[in-house]
Amino acid sequence: MPVSRTFTLLLAAAVVAASTIPHLLSGQQPPSRRQARGRRPAPPPALRTTAQRIPTPRSVLGFEPGDERKLADWPTLVRYYQALAGASDRMRYRELGRSTLGAPFVALVISSPQNLRRLDYYRELNARLADPRGLKTAKDATAALKDAKTVVLITSGIHSNEVGGHLTPAILAYRLATDTSAATRAILDNVILWLVPSLNPDGVTIVARWYNRTLGTPAEGADPPELYHHYTGHDNNRDWYAFTQVETQLVVDSIHNVWHPQIVHDIHQQDTDGSRLFLPPYLDPVEPNVDPLLIDGVNALGTAMAWELAGQGKTGIAINAIYDAWTPARAYQHYHGGVRILSEAASANLASPIDVPFDQLATRGRGFNPRERSWNFTNPWPGGRWTLRDIVTYQTDGAYALLENAARYRDRWLANFLTIEGRAVRGWKGWPYAYVIPRQHQDSVGLATLLGILHRGQVEIRTALHPIALGPQRFAAGSYVVVLRQPYAGFAKALLEPQRYPDLRLYPGGPPLPPYDVTAHTLPLLMGVTAVPSRDSLRIRLSSPVEPPAANPAYPGFTGPEPPRIGLYRSYAAPMDEGWTRWLFDTWKVPYVSVVDSVIRAGKLRDKFDVILLPD
Repeated sequence: MPVSRTFTLLLAAAVVAASTIPHLLSGQQPPSRRQARGRRPAPPPALRTTAQRIPTPRSVLGFEPGDERKLADWPTLVRYYQALAGASDRMRYRELGRSTLGAPFVALVISSPQNLRRLDYYRELNARLADPRGLKTAKDATAALKDAKTVVLITSGIHSNEVGGHLTPAILAYRLATDTSAATRAILDNVILWLVPSLNPDGVTIVARWYNRTLGTPAEGADPPELYHHYTGHDNNRDWYAFTQVETQLVVDSIHNVWHPQIVHDIHQQDTDGSRLFLPPYLDPVEPNVDPLLIDGVNALGTAMAWELAGQGKTGIAINAIYDAWTPARAYQHYHGGVRILSEAASANLASPIDVPFDQLATRGRGFNPRERSWNFTNPWPGGRWTLRDIVTYQTDGAYALLENAARYRDRWLANFLTIEGRAVRGWKGWPYAYVIPRQHQDSVGLATLLGILHRGQVEIRTALHPIALGPQRFAAGSYVVVLRQPYAGFAKALLEPQRYPDLRLYPGGPPLPPYDVTAHTLPLLMGVTAVPSRDSLRIRLSSPVEPPAANPAYPGFTGPEPPRIGLYRSYAAPMDEGWTRWLFDTWKVPYVSVVDSVIRAGKLRDKFDVILLPD
């Protein structure tokens, strides 16, 4: 999951400017040909079993999810989720909004029929656990813990060339809608699942249609010649602290900040030639503002999932390798009481199978060797053929194992969630009491953006009703104050303080270990804003929580009667920097024209443009 190396620079600039699977899932054997020939007429709908009434993925998609060289576009998948929810009393279909390009952004809410009838009640219970300031007595807390359900959010498909994530949610949802096993009933009774089938609906269609057009050509299995997120490409999974994209905003505003999940499972794929699946624990470093009990939960759940899958005979599972837990750019939930369980299955060539000999398994990732057995990679994959069916099987079985754990240990997940939020409200030893953000003579776009990010992250922002003195420094009344005695204080502190990435070496005195991903997320430095920590209580009156000021996204110099004629080169190699620059221009109302190869070759560019930008 590489990251655009100019993501932070651009963000700063923006501130300035009926088949086999259904039977397997229900625990039945597919009928033999003799049984099929002698089958009785179908019973009337009222007498059919639940599995018979509920549409299979094949009945809408036209193929079994996991079939080689078969992908569905987003409109087709949406039709399936609508049909599934319409036929099952175990799930509800929700449209949360619209994607960047206007596609429906949807979620399924899955639980027992009894729980679904009382969703508002369970939402309110979980909100009380998320902010324990509303629990006045120990009796209140005990009552909330007794009745609440584990809230799980499963997200998939944020990176649209990781095509197993397009299909795994359909298999999982069908299994939960039809399976009558004790394990599934326990999940439905004890868990409220929010399943987001794709965090990037536009990309599902971009990749599926490109793949289907190129089948049988030399381009089969290659990525499309455009960004699979309209603006950010692969960087959309680095947006969980900046909230620049509408898809991020929809999930944060509609699910995270309303339902406060204890567990978030993010389904991904990785390279073709490493482990078959990664699960946590993560490598060091862990960002220091994440509650240690939350990391304990990550470690326990990821290891339990790996153990369950190993017991099923799956090989090539790595834990404590490759990926760290340093940046909030990928882990909003780590600062909001929920564990992030990343899974990374090995890829094929999109939906086309591959062969990977054992001796060609690569050792690029830190923490393990895919050709050697180790404590965190106990049973290497022997190499061979790897298909889309393998991918969706690992992903679906992993998600189901996570849900079993969430149901079995409901009491522990809820109690630890309350403990984590309670410790944030009481405040951590050694943390500042608050951050003071001086009000500017004319509040800048940077200040408004910073405060807007904190506000969207449910951080309470107050204003000083009197002047503030911090040693020799003086700040006027009206300055903004973020007190670090609130449920999401860790999110505020992580974004307001300078980062000090640890000095990790390959061996003592040796070369540094390269970070997995971005290492800095200090918003005041990024946005030209001052944030001053106060070690002690301010001893002045503060306002109630306030809304952040609005930012003005337009600049007269770019929108006057004769604005500069800006061309932005758009290569078919689809660099993410080009997408981010388009986002910057569109967000801040800067007029421009995308310039493709044919325009360049036509010449006479001086007649059309004053300047042409070439993205890095």
